[in-house]
Amino acid sequence: MTDSGKEKNRKRLLMCRPSFYSVDYVINPWMKGNIGKVDRAKAKDQWNRLHEIIASRAEVELIKPADGLPDMVFTANAGLVMGGDVVLAHFAHSERSPEEPFFRKWFEANRFTVHTVPDNLFFEGAGDALFDSDGRKLWVAYGDRTSLEIHPWLAALFNVEVVSLRLTDRRFYHLDTCFFPLPGGYLLYYPDAFDSRSVRQIERFVPAPKRITIDGADASAFSANGVALDRTVIMHACSEELRAKLSSAGFETVVTDLSEFMKAGGSAKCLTLRLDEPVPATSSARSEVSSRKIVAEGQLLDAGRMSGICDAIVMGGGSFRVRRMRIGQSRQAPSTAEIEVTAPDVSILDSLIEKIVRLGARLPAGETTDAKLEHVVKDGVAPDNFYSSTIYKTEVRVNGGWVEVSGQRMDSVVVVADGEAHCELLRNIKAGEMVVTGSDGVRLVRETARAEHGEGFGFMQSGISSERRVELSIGRIAWEMNHIKN
Repeated sequence: MTDSGKEKNRKRLLMCRPSFYSVDYVINPWMKGNIGKVDRAKAKDQWNRLHEIIASRAEVELIKPADGLPDMVFTANAGLVMGGDVVLAHFAHSERSPEEPFFRKWFEANRFTVHTVPDNLFFEGAGDALFDSDGRKLWVAYGDRTSLEIHPWLAALFNVEVVSLRLTDRRFYHLDTCFFPLPGGYLLYYPDAFDSRSVRQIERFVPAPKRITIDGADASAFSANGVALDRTVIMHACSEELRAKLSSAGFETVVTDLSEFMKAGGSAKCLTLRLDEPVPATSSARSEVSSRKIVAEGQLLDAGRMSGICDAIVMGGGSFRVRRMRIGQSRQAPSTAEIEVTAPDVSILDSLIEKIVRLGARLPAGETTDAKLEHVVKDGVAPDNFYSSTIYKTEVRVNGGWVEVSGQRMDSVVVVADGEAHCELLRNIKAGEMVVTGSDGVRLVRETARAEHGEGFGFMQSGISSERRVELSIGRIAWEMNHIKN
């Protein structure tokens, strides 16, 4: 390639000088204990060095910093760019939302078409959305900062396939802190930052020879928060083991100290925004994200049912939006809430719906269908996805009408015969019987008096609940101890 050809293919990135950079508040674990502890002179030197390294290999454009906006230096969160379009960030934390008009003004002045996200949704730009090397796949995170509900919208806007990844370790609050797509289809990432489904998604789309995993030490040093310019990878820190892995894949590693920015939970990638993501020649919009509305009624606040339903959705890997809520005007009066439940795929959505139906939610009247029934093929063996009963009064919809389930008890199968329904122990069901599967056409009827006296079932209230997921590994505890010590 000629020099002019190389010049033409130089990447374009947006950066912001750290004139007002500091740690003034805490919105991620890295900021804890670091308020007022940034050495501004050192931060300026570190940023200048990073700028020098990138400017020798790419075109760098600058946005003017604004006083009172210390995190504006982290331009990766400004938005997501493809071609001449940009989706402007809508920050989850109020501390950063004042940055939005400054970034909008810059993008409009530079002739980008600016798109804003739908109301009441959050999106933190290229910090949580990263294009694959060919531009036809967009990896998008959800968790604390970016809403799951926005994933299908991004897929349609950019006409790309969106792969949804759930972040479960609060240290890695943005996708770019633990996930680094590299040229040639390679991927550098920290598996422990994600839930098991997300890890399977990564393994599904990225072949094993292209996956470069990092350990907790490299992850905590934000080695995955790097900038890739052709075969050069720029990062804050890199172990010898990781350097060898990158070298064997054909990458040159350039390490530059960004310790002052680590105090705010940012590194090389956070300090840059790619401005020239190309529009792929062929691609198609696709997202597996699915949504469904449910209704919850009764003593939603007094009995803690609303929080139980919301907890079940989030802990199960989904998201929710309360579309409408009517609060009862007296203690005895019931409340009603319409909730939109969103999950990364339909199988998880079905699982979530089944869980929250067991907590007393139901499908809207217009969407209610008869209960799904399947034959028992062998004595004592229920079909897959059989409905497991609770202690609460239950009704199932049969032939268009609601039938009360008799013999109500916990963890039983619901058998339907001759227009009637009853609970039966799993070991007692017989081949040929019809049992309820899934949660369609099932509703729980809660007694207000019991709920008011604190006898209702509370999701995850027991310390030994089988639903509880242990979040803290030994590595995370060690990181917390070291962070506190420092």
